[in-house]
Amino acid sequence: MARSKYKLGEILVKNKLLGINSLKDAIKYAKEHNQRLGEALIELELCSEKDVTKALAKQFDMRYVNLDKTSEVTANLKLIPAKMIKDLKILPLGEEDGRLKVVISDPLDLDKLDLLRFKLNPNIECALAPASKIQKFIDTFLTGFESKIKETVHSIDEDQAEDEQAGAGRLIEKDEDAPIIRLINQVIGEAVRTRASDIHIEPMADRVRVRYRIDGVCIEKEKIPKSVQGAVLARLKLMAGIDIAEKRVPQDGRIKMRFTSDDIDFRVSACPGYHGESIVLRILRPDAVRVGIQSLGFEQDNYETFMNIIKRPNGIFLVTGPTGSGKTTTLYSALQELNRPDRKIITAEDPVEYNFPGINQCQVRDEIGLTFSRILRAMLRQAPNIILVGEIRDMEVGEVAIQAALTGHLVFSTLHTNDAPGAITRLIDMGIKPFLVASSVQAIMAQRLIRIICEECKEDDPSPNRQFMRAIGMTAQEMDGHSLKRGRGCQRCSQTGFRGRQGIFEMLSMNSELRELAFNRAPTSQVRKAARASGMRTLVEDGKVKVLRGVTTLEEVARHAQAEGVVVEQED
Repeated sequence: MARSKYKLGEILVKNKLLGINSLKDAIKYAKEHNQRLGEALIELELCSEKDVTKALAKQFDMRYVNLDKTSEVTANLKLIPAKMIKDLKILPLGEEDGRLKVVISDPLDLDKLDLLRFKLNPNIECALAPASKIQKFIDTFLTGFESKIKETVHSIDEDQAEDEQAGAGRLIEKDEDAPIIRLINQVIGEAVRTRASDIHIEPMADRVRVRYRIDGVCIEKEKIPKSVQGAVLARLKLMAGIDIAEKRVPQDGRIKMRFTSDDIDFRVSACPGYHGESIVLRILRPDAVRVGIQSLGFEQDNYETFMNIIKRPNGIFLVTGPTGSGKTTTLYSALQELNRPDRKIITAEDPVEYNFPGINQCQVRDEIGLTFSRILRAMLRQAPNIILVGEIRDMEVGEVAIQAALTGHLVFSTLHTNDAPGAITRLIDMGIKPFLVASSVQAIMAQRLIRIICEECKEDDPSPNRQFMRAIGMTAQEMDGHSLKRGRGCQRCSQTGFRGRQGIFEMLSMNSELRELAFNRAPTSQVRKAARASGMRTLVEDGKVKVLRGVTTLEEVARHAQAEGVVVEQED
């Protein structure tokens, strides 16, 4: 495997797939996080996985295999044991003249190549393909998730599942070959594979509907026969460690399962409904909140402001937005940036969803009196440098958090308001004295999550929607010199045109004028006007920047940034 004289970054820059400044940022990020440059480029979304793999193929003089065109790829999965294919994530293409042809994703993984030569064939010819494409090929043609789910649904004997109590009894035996158990494992496995954040199991009048939430949008997948509803719900409740017999009140539980090399937690919520209990599994991936600050979607000015704020010695930094807007991910990213041996970090959360080494995490338990305010008071006796409060819900928690900020602690927390200026009014309305708000709050950031266009099928949008242009205030002058983008839809993005999400932000950094307005109980409109005069970019304006850069679409920004005066219909 010959190596060209050009380095990976040079190849990408030469092919105009990466800018010089972006390359420097990626090199710095890779060194800080002990990663290879290709991994950093993909994680920071500066290049697509496909572009990086193609550049690696050129660098190492290897063939690139397009696994999207499955009709043109003749993989012979029988040449290598199925377990080895799954564990090593490789694809055997065939044998020719005593040489074994395989597709790999990393030409520098010499241990994997040595293992293949030792166990299978000393003469190996390697080609390259993106790791995600190899995994999808394996799932489709070896594991066959979707087809197996349908096969399992059809194989269930409906007559045997009508007796719910008998069904629950059979589930307790933990027979992994039982159709219901196999079905549940396959549904969960498919959700993890397709990057879903939630699994919704919803009993209806004639069936049990299964939906996955992918990139914030619910997509219907499977339809489970109504006759097995009792057995399916009982199995999920059993796995989550909650009472199978109780169907009248909401219950919460957790499931821990292993997929490939990762242990994944599922937060389970069961809620009574008209046609039976609705169960939602929130998928808590270990890497979901370890994306790094640079991957959150900040524009350069907001990124610099954010980094300056989180490195201050004291004060309160608030992140606002509705449920599911990425507040927790943003705050955890900040904590990871600050997590050093010379700093003590304590969090109060309800519940603790992700565990981080080096951070002291305490879970709220209202039933025994372990409330946010009680944990906060105990925290102050632990001499922390940094405190994270999951949410400021009332005056008591707010006042303790402010006292902590005024006594030399850096406090992070969240608040449910629509925009950044509204957080000041919200704190005062809770009953917190205006002078305390004015003196303790350092900055407030509102955010939303928007879907980003799939890099594989991104194309120019020849006729942008005029309604959405009006919704976000996009003018013809602003569009001059820019070509708006859209996603055509491909196999990688499941024909949606979107893959992944980023944040749009509204960063309000307190100054003397804003502190005076807070002290005088000024209305939100006046605070917003002063904040914008001092340089704050609104959610819509930040989204507009991303539209002009070809990161997202007009519709996504209009739908999530609450553009005034325009009603945007939700997708089906």
